[in-house]
Amino acid sequence: MNTPKSKYAYHRVLLKISGEALAGTQSYGIDAEVVQRIAKQVHQIQKDGVQIALVIGGGNIYRGANGEKMGLDRVSSDYMGMLATIINALALQNALETAGAYTRVMTAIEMSKVAEPYIRRKALRHLEKGRIVIFAGGTGNPYFTTDTTAALRAIEINAEIILKATHVDGVYDDDPQKNPRATRFQQLTHLEVIDRKLKVMDATAITLCMENHLPIIVFDMHVIGNIARVIRGQKLGTMVCS
Repeated sequence: MNTPKSKYAYHRVLLKISGEALAGTQSYGIDAEVVQRIAKQVHQIQKDGVQIALVIGGGNIYRGANGEKMGLDRVSSDYMGMLATIINALALQNALETAGAYTRVMTAIEMSKVAEPYIRRKALRHLEKGRIVIFAGGTGNPYFTTDTTAALRAIEINAEIILKATHVDGVYDDDPQKNPRATRFQQLTHLEVIDRKLKVMDATAITLCMENHLPIIVFDMHVIGNIARVIRGQKLGTMVCS
């Protein structure tokens, strides 16, 4: 499959979407309109020949960190969070297929009734055949976030870049919602992100990306068309690279 080089800068990408993003303006659950909007954008890019994999968080349904506050042990709580990512993956899969896309959900936790188990070679084959692959269930292990899942899967499938879709238009030196003087970075190194303790991705994910020379772009997903603009190579958000 050949991607028109004049249109897109990347041929294979991994898009990381937070679970909270799927909730839209709601405090909990899935906003169908938001999911459909994301699906239409992703499907259009896939139709143009870009190979796309996705990792979705589960924070709109359950956050593992909150479980500990309720007295749950960390391992059980993290597994519950993994199940939440599978719910979100199935919701996005349905929206993508309604839009006309071919998809596969692959989970790190075996769940044969609803999804395929994650096997790297099968994931690569799905991408090569033009299917959108959604990785769910985290890494299948507790103590690892979906950020780490995104970094790990991106490396495994030889993605050229991680696109981290967020609520803000990049990485700032402070919280822009609390500090109007916060400054947005146009570009950072992985090491600068770690040294400054910037909230791009967790330290494990950033370290994985740094060691494998995998760039990250953090951008605002709520502007319609931004996903395509980033893949075309337009300078949006913040680039994190070696």
